Amino acid sequence: MEALKNIFLGSNPQILATVILIVSYVLLFTEKLNRAVVALLGATVMILTGILTQETALAGIDFNTISLLIGMMIIVGIAEKSGMFQFAAIWSAKIVKASPRGILLMLALVTAVFSALLDNVTTVLLIVPVTFQITRNLKLNPYPYLLMEIFAANIGGTATLIGDPPNILIGSALKLSFMDFVYELTPIVMINMLLLIGVFDFIYGRKMSAEPENKAIVMRINEKDSITDSKLLYKSLFVLALVISGFISAEHLHLHNGTIALFGAALMLLLYTWGTPHRERDQNVESAFSMVDWTTIFFFCGLFAIVYGLEVTGVLELLADKLIELTKGSVEKTTFLVLWLSALVSTVIDNIPFVATMIPMLQSMEPSMGGREAMMPVWWALSLGACFGGNGSLIAASANVIVAGLASRENRPISFLKFLIWSLPVMFVSVATAMLYLYVLHFL
Repeated sequence: MEALKNIFLGSNPQILATVILIVSYVLLFTEKLNRAVVALLGATVMILTGILTQETALAGIDFNTISLLIGMMIIVGIAEKSGMFQFAAIWSAKIVKASPRGILLMLALVTAVFSALLDNVTTVLLIVPVTFQITRNLKLNPYPYLLMEIFAANIGGTATLIGDPPNILIGSALKLSFMDFVYELTPIVMINMLLLIGVFDFIYGRKMSAEPENKAIVMRINEKDSITDSKLLYKSLFVLALVISGFISAEHLHLHNGTIALFGAALMLLLYTWGTPHRERDQNVESAFSMVDWTTIFFFCGLFAIVYGLEVTGVLELLADKLIELTKGSVEKTTFLVLWLSALVSTVIDNIPFVATMIPMLQSMEPSMGGREAMMPVWWALSLGACFGGNGSLIAASANVIVAGLASRENRPISFLKFLIWSLPVMFVSVATAMLYLYVLHFL
């Protein structure tokens, strides 16, 4: 590569690329700067030092992932305006007759399902405020409900391609379909959800009670009042059903998931603005684009470029060789090592940069370990470890941080150490269960 001939001050490109990555990771971990700023700075330094050219930096960006994220953000952002998610939360509380124990179960299930079909961050943003409303009326401590929703969001989001960013990254890199994730990961997600609900019901649920008059208040809440725009509700359900059907059929349609998501977003924008006056239509479109989390989008773009810098300099290939040497080329040992490494690292730092770094490294290992098909248990281990590791601490996943922020606003702060008492056992049990599942499925 031409850029590598003129490396900054004659430095070793591998050392320089590694230093840029480490400094970026440290800044991300300390949260001294906004994560998008860190990623973009790291990417531009890769270019300025000659490790990448502007063209190769752009080539390193996975635009399928970017398209998928932007498309789903627009679809969910517009759908949210209909009130459909709040409706589901209130309806689930009423269907169990406002029983505190039943609500714990139903909100866990609603959170897990929405996290799988939408994404876990959006889900907790919508479900937690309703949780506070219900627990306030029942005069209950919201803490067990918030804990359950955090864990259910991270576990439920593991089940599908679109539920958690690590899966989006892995799916895009390997060109896996929506159903590949469903077939492989949904069984272990269901097992862990059953374990989680069982433990929470034993420790909290069976002891919960509420006064009849307080239950009556919840039962009087009209869930239909949550629907602010019934026409938009039907339009949203139509587009969501169409997009999810597209994801399921993507391999037969020979389309990338990002293309399907962008088509769904365009269709949602068309239906959302159809028949409105020119000025209002343009304002609605601009409002919809403002729903996109551009901080996350630019974070991904910068991160892809940083990781690509390590890839072109051969750093990731060297690390892959060391990993093969450590596990003696055993797919089974590599699977379990990647599973636990992903979980433990994801407990401490954001799992997105870790997974983004691991993907090209594991890809470079495939020829030495029997090819893509033979390596699939390792890829599933990366997904399970990174997603389940999100339950390891209060800062391990975006959904956790958001719930903690919402709780603080309600004067119900979640203590970091108090959370660890629950989070570490949940993480270790879920990862251990995943390890057994992978062993039975692929190595028994």
